[in-house]
Amino acid sequence: MLQFAPGSRVVIRDEEWLVRRIDPSTDGGHLLTCDGVSELVKGREGLFLTQMEGDIPVLDPKTTELIPDDSDRFDKSFLYLEAKLRRSTPNDDKIHLGNRAVMDVNPYQLDPALQALRQPRQRILIADAVGLGKTLEAGILATELIQRGRGRRILVITQKSMLTQFQKEFWSRFTIPLVRLDSLGLQRVRNNIPSNHNPFNHYDRTIISVDTLKTNLEYRNYLENAWWDIIIIDECHNVAARAGEDSLSSRARLARLLARRSDTLILLSATPHDGSARSFASLMALLDPTAISNPEDYTPEDFRDKGLVIRRFKKDIKDQVKDDFKERITQRPSRNASREEEAAFEALLAIPFTQGGSHQSGKKQELQRVAMQKGLFSSPAAALDSTNRRIAILSAAQEQSKDEADEIAALEIFRKKLLAITPDKFSRYGQLVDLLKSAASKWDPSRPDDRVVIFSERLETLRWLNDNLPAALGLQAEKVVVLDGSMSDTEQQRIVDCFGRKEDPIRVLLCSDVASEGLNLHFFCHRLVHFDLPWSLMVFQQRNGRVDRYGQKHQPIISYLYTETTVEKIKGDFRILEILQEKDEQATINLGDPASFLNVHDPEKEAQKVAEAMASGAGPEAFGKKMDEAQAKLESGAAESEGDDWLLQLCGSPVATPVPAAPDSLNHIVAAKSLFGFNNASSDYRFMKTALNLLNSEPGKSIQFTAEDSSESLSLTAPLDLKERLRSVLPLEVRETQGRYHFSARRDDVQANIARAREQRQEEDTWPDLHYLWPQHPVMEWISDRVLAHFGRLKAPVITSSVLPAGTHAYLVMGLIPNKKGQPLLVDWQAVVFDGKGYKLEPLMAFLEQNGLKASTLPNPGRVPALEPLKTALPGAIDAMKAHVVAQQAVFNSDMQDRLASHLANLKKLQGRQVDQLELRLSQSNQAEGYKSSLRERKTTQITKVFDEYRQWVEDTLTIEPSPFIEVLAVVTRP
Repeated sequence: MLQFAPGSRVVIRDEEWLVRRIDPSTDGGHLLTCDGVSELVKGREGLFLTQMEGDIPVLDPKTTELIPDDSDRFDKSFLYLEAKLRRSTPNDDKIHLGNRAVMDVNPYQLDPALQALRQPRQRILIADAVGLGKTLEAGILATELIQRGRGRRILVITQKSMLTQFQKEFWSRFTIPLVRLDSLGLQRVRNNIPSNHNPFNHYDRTIISVDTLKTNLEYRNYLENAWWDIIIIDECHNVAARAGEDSLSSRARLARLLARRSDTLILLSATPHDGSARSFASLMALLDPTAISNPEDYTPEDFRDKGLVIRRFKKDIKDQVKDDFKERITQRPSRNASREEEAAFEALLAIPFTQGGSHQSGKKQELQRVAMQKGLFSSPAAALDSTNRRIAILSAAQEQSKDEADEIAALEIFRKKLLAITPDKFSRYGQLVDLLKSAASKWDPSRPDDRVVIFSERLETLRWLNDNLPAALGLQAEKVVVLDGSMSDTEQQRIVDCFGRKEDPIRVLLCSDVASEGLNLHFFCHRLVHFDLPWSLMVFQQRNGRVDRYGQKHQPIISYLYTETTVEKIKGDFRILEILQEKDEQATINLGDPASFLNVHDPEKEAQKVAEAMASGAGPEAFGKKMDEAQAKLESGAAESEGDDWLLQLCGSPVATPVPAAPDSLNHIVAAKSLFGFNNASSDYRFMKTALNLLNSEPGKSIQFTAEDSSESLSLTAPLDLKERLRSVLPLEVRETQGRYHFSARRDDVQANIARAREQRQEEDTWPDLHYLWPQHPVMEWISDRVLAHFGRLKAPVITSSVLPAGTHAYLVMGLIPNKKGQPLLVDWQAVVFDGKGYKLEPLMAFLEQNGLKASTLPNPGRVPALEPLKTALPGAIDAMKAHVVAQQAVFNSDMQDRLASHLANLKKLQGRQVDQLELRLSQSNQAEGYKSSLRERKTTQITKVFDEYRQWVEDTLTIEPSPFIEVLAVVTRP
């Protein structure tokens, strides 16, 4: 049984410590994370195992020493009270701080946090469409969990090109520091920590790419031995099980391992499944392994009431976003193919492709032709690369059949036709140049805020454009840059960062589809060109989302380049791609998810399906008819009932399940109450300034800072203990070498600074240098620690106020009840008022407001009050508070026990279903009985382990400790 809770003052090794966090340890006890309070350990953090320390005395509140506050306007007392209030951990399902992040919050962005907070543990897939701001939604939820004491250790896993962007968003918007472990960051780690130490234990909050973890066995092993409060997996579709694959990929195995290393798991993806039940079930199993019995056969009822998924499209939230989403402008210029291109088309159709040394007409040959055609539809350079590789493969054979020789001859003819397509004969390239140079486009490359993103699927096309486009547009070579997946993680991040920097010379970014997932390319760019049309609706969606997204300040201009040809077969295949583009546009406006048309929900499978449509010979009319039928079903809602779209069926269609109205989310925001101001920004600034002044008043102490009341901003030179703290938590990019930090409590000023940071010169970085002064900033946490440690062991300040009746004392007391994990479940703040006859309890904030007890408003007359009457009445006040908390505890515990019993009963039922499903599969198997017996034993053990772990977690979370923690914060009496 725990005798202490977060906020308790304990004595360990003859020094006083403030318990900041309690975690279960593998030895059956608990790990205490503490801040030093007594002089020898002040400013230091300590980690203690209760099993090793033995008896840890908790300071008895009845023996609290009462200290008259001699500070001006009782600053010491109000700072101490405010610091305690700021450490209060909410245990409801409301929004307490996330809405105050550096962003223009729209109601829909609060919904994922609200949905997750209603669950017993916060595990959710945020599957909003491209561009809606899933990173920000994850930041809001992470902020709320940090406020609840459940977010000290955070791990983010994302794509290597996204590391810096995600890290910067979490810091600049939420002041959540993530140490970036890219290839350069890993080297820094090796240099800064002892060898063989686990870097994931050394740094509490880190971000790393899934590719690094997949390939670096050393760091993957480190990861397996670390525990996290929150794990966020970005673009989580990359770690889902794939349809048709018997075994899990290394990424999927890694995700499964991580899912068991954290209480909270946040998955992010705009494309959260590949159309198969198994793929989506694998993500649900990461969130809750007890939810789905059979991943091949399940219904929405298996998990819908668990709140594991939230998904919205742009059309669903357009009434909430006002000007944050601009309506896109779509351009579809076309140009006739040149004579040389027409000749290449004819030569391609004439190639007698072979398989196994022979030429056979039919689907296989047509698919080979379509594969080669895909390169040609990108560029002659891409087709030439494919042709050369095909010729090399056929020529390398020791013996060639006549059919193979005929294919080589045809390929050589095709190769010559491709070489004849010079830049001036490449119609789509000329079309691109004319589009960008035309007066109608109004593109001005001299303006640093008017940039262009050009997408192509093929790397050879990007390189060809990089070689030819600068001269054609009259640009210096440095103004046209390629971004592709072959680059290192640091190089990809550098290019993305440069493109988002206003003073960088880049004007045209040539992107492969590695840039189509997640990247923010919209800061100084609203023009996007599809140099080649994708063969996947999902790729259309991902590409366009780079500039058509939340926060875009201009109307996005999306351009698709079309080629007109007289070669009928090629013309029909081009038309199929045009139909894809049209359906993407219709889905964006009316439906939401364009992937529902082809119903495979995987870019590669969509491209394969398009290729098969081209190879079938059915033509664009038949393809268009099928797409129209799919659209009609989606618009009518029939797809949901017929199972044509797994996500519609499993998660609920927005057509059938309307998104909550905007005011509903806003009504779940809890306004913070403070002793230092009537609005949040003012209270944060005044608290910080008053605390710094108080610390400077201590003998021998000097903290250099300046404050500006008119702008609610201040600058601070970090003292030694703060430098040490920031060195271990802040990313290197935001650490000031001179230790001078600048803060503003005004969100608009910080947002403006973020925008200005993007206007830095080429050699500078784009990290903002103005920090957001709010409760979550590490410096604000440091100042709270310093204030809380200001009073000695088991001491509380005494405030005098003439408002109180004569002979009345008010004891300001906190009561806290934790669960078995040490997390606060019930926190109550009361003023225990003693009038000489008895004790009466009043809610703390109501008492303070009623009696005008606000910071900087109460003059200190300097007269020491009589302390003996206060000491005499103190034990009775503690008893009264304890009785009050115990009474609340009884009611609260009854509710918790009902919830616990319900959860345990549900787990028992779910476990039985999984065992039944196992038996059903075994009964239908033709395998040997001995093998089935072994498999039954192994699978039953796995099921039992999963449910036992979850059952233990539920019991530890919902079982409250019987002994409440009581602390005297201050005493108010009449002078």
